[in-house]
Amino acid sequence: MFRRRVPCLDSYLDKVNMSLWPRFKMVFDMHLSSLRNANVRSLWEDDVHPHYVMRRYAEFTASLVHLNGEHGDGQLDLPLERLRMAVEDLLGKLAKLFSKPKSQTIFLINNYDMIITILKEAGTEGGKAQLHFEEILKSNIAIYVEELLLEHFSDLIRFVKTRASEEPGSAGDKQPTVQEVEPLIKDFGLRWKAAIELMHKDVITSFSNFLCGMEILKATLTQLLLYYTRLSDCVKRINGGSALNKDLVSISSILYEIKKFSRTF
Repeated sequence: MFRRRVPCLDSYLDKVNMSLWPRFKMVFDMHLSSLRNANVRSLWEDDVHPHYVMRRYAEFTASLVHLNGEHGDGQLDLPLERLRMAVEDLLGKLAKLFSKPKSQTIFLINNYDMIITILKEAGTEGGKAQLHFEEILKSNIAIYVEELLLEHFSDLIRFVKTRASEEPGSAGDKQPTVQEVEPLIKDFGLRWKAAIELMHKDVITSFSNFLCGMEILKATLTQLLLYYTRLSDCVKRINGGSALNKDLVSISSILYEIKKFSRTF
C-alpha cells in the first residue's frame, strides 16, 4: 500500500498474501495436474478449429496476467511458464491424432492464433506466453505454406530447390536443360490460376480467423511468386531458354492475382 500512502495496512496485506498464496498454488497445481494427466483420446475431436481447452487456458492466463499487471513481483512467472508448457504438450498430442500432417498444422495454427487473440483482447501484453506463441505461430504458418504449395506445384518447387541455382557451363553434367524446364513452364501456365483458386478455398475453409487466413494466403501466394521468379531466372540462363519466353507467365500477372485475392478474402 506504499503507492497509495496507506503503509499501516502493509503488515495486514502481507499476512493475507501469505494465507492466500499456498491455497492459490494448490489450486494452480491441480490445473497443471489435470492438463498433464488428461485423456487425450477423450478430448480429441476430428475438427481443426480451436479446442475448448485451449480457449480456457488462454482466458485463464489472460486473467492472471491482467490481475498481476505492473504490480507483480514475479511470483507468477514460473507457474505460468509451467502451465504454458503443459498446454503446449497437450496441444501437440491432440494434433498428432490427425492422420494428415497438413491437418495437424492447421489445427496448431488455429489454436495458437486463438490464444494470441485472447491475450491481446484482454488488454494485456500477454507476457512471455504471447511472445512464445507468436514465434511458434510464425513457424507453423511457414510449414503450412510449404505444404499447401507442394500439393499443387511439387515438381516446380522440387526443381527450384535442387536445380535452379546451377549455372549453365559450370563443372559437372547436371546443368538444367530446356527439356527439363519446358514441362514445368507449360504446366504452370495451364494450371496456375485454377491452383490459386483452390488454395484460396482451402485457406478460407481451414482457418477460423479471417485476418489470420488472409495473411496466410498472402504468404502462400508470395512464396509461389518467389519460386516462379527463380524458375524464370533459371530459364533466362539456360542455352536456348529464350524459346520458352512465349510460355512464361508474366510476374505482373501473378502480382495482379495476389492483389485480387487479397481484396476479396
